[in-house]
Amino acid sequence: MLNIVLFGPPGAGKGTQAQRMTDATGLPQVSTGDMLRAAVKAQTEVGLEAKKYMDAGALVPDQVIIDLIKERVKHADAQNGVMFDGFPRTVPQAEALAEIVEVSIVLAIDVPDERIVERICGRYSCGNCGDVFHDTFNPLPKAGCGCSTFLEKRRADDNEETVTARLEAYHRQTSPLADYYQNAGLLTVVDGDRDIDLITEDLLKALN
Repeated sequence: MLNIVLFGPPGAGKGTQAQRMTDATGLPQVSTGDMLRAAVKAQTEVGLEAKKYMDAGALVPDQVIIDLIKERVKHADAQNGVMFDGFPRTVPQAEALAEIVEVSIVLAIDVPDERIVERICGRYSCGNCGDVFHDTFNPLPKAGCGCSTFLEKRRADDNEETVTARLEAYHRQTSPLADYYQNAGLLTVVDGDRDIDLITEDLLKALN
């Protein structure tokens, strides 16, 4: 059984790499955000409990998240293992996870803060078709958007002040988590400031 923990700062490319690793390994991607939405939609006992906090705009407590994880790993598609995307975020969550499944490896995608700020603050999308562009890395083609009706859309929170605050919170939470998994001999750090294919290659190599 292979249980993978994948983590990295916002904007590090976790979503892209998680999908590639899922395709390569066949392991289901377990995202707490997706699980929360699914549990609420299905109106499970845990989902209804989580909904109380979500409706109030409050953080869902660790215990509710842990209960969701316990439910998820019992599904048939998780019998050969899972890939946890963005979970755990804190040492207490990691300690709770260790009582549910045996973590095989922890993969950390490392990207310098200044590159994260550049990546996030420069991105925008077409409000008509949803295609994503970037001021530096993927600017709108001279011919325009593929949908021929480009409407520039930028997220209000994709600004340097907000991104910096998110990174500070990430480092506060995950620095102890990285030490926790390093001490357990489970942590592998991969340079995420490179070509996407090279990052995928190194992540998959780490599993062998």
